[in-house]
Amino acid sequence: MTQPATSGPTLAPGLKGMLSDWASDQRAFKGVTWGKAMMWIFLLSDTFVFACFLIGYMTVRISTPEPWPDASQVFALTVAGESVPLLLIAIMTFILISSSGTMALAVKYGYARDRRRTAILLLLTAVLGLTFVGMQAFEWSVLISEGVRPWENPWGAAQFGATFFLITGFHGTHVTIGVIFLIIMTVKVLRGALDDQRPGFLTGRRGRYEMVETLGLYWHFVDLVWVFIFAFFYLW
Repeated sequence: MTQPATSGPTLAPGLKGMLSDWASDQRAFKGVTWGKAMMWIFLLSDTFVFACFLIGYMTVRISTPEPWPDASQVFALTVAGESVPLLLIAIMTFILISSSGTMALAVKYGYARDRRRTAILLLLTAVLGLTFVGMQAFEWSVLISEGVRPWENPWGAAQFGATFFLITGFHGTHVTIGVIFLIIMTVKVLRGALDDQRPGFLTGRRGRYEMVETLGLYWHFVDLVWVFIFAFFYLW
């Protein structure tokens, strides 16, 4: 006498839901290209570096017995004989935040395969980033001329100069690298290397407009980090 065929084990509803969620996560991650995934991993690691710098800055500032310089006075600009607190920093912040908007538009028109607008917006983003770096260099030169050094400053705690040059210099380096890659990407877009997937530097064997989005992730990260630097270093 033959035994009736039995079906497989019945899964509990909760376990079915877990397996379904796991499967959907697998599909989501497997759909991401290596370039974008590696950029997210790099940005995550860079987040820890900036976080360590800012936490170290806050620790030094809280623990030092010497008075900490007043940022509203140190970073003030004189306009028409009046001292305007944080004017230069406010302009720098506006420029960098605006560059996030132009970068987002470059990604939009890139996926629309509008080569001309994509190139213009990438170049405009690079110009805004270069303007930010130039203004930061001016800020450095003013502070250096007033006697600020990594080991001392004329207004109080000696650690002020070290934390200022370290944090703003590290961020400025990120912006400068981003500007270089923006210019390279602009040239590639104008050449049509992302349309016909021609190989080359930053293009590889399958160059496509998703590379503009990947570069945009880096640029938005740099802008977001500046918001935290602005809040903790200049406003606190």
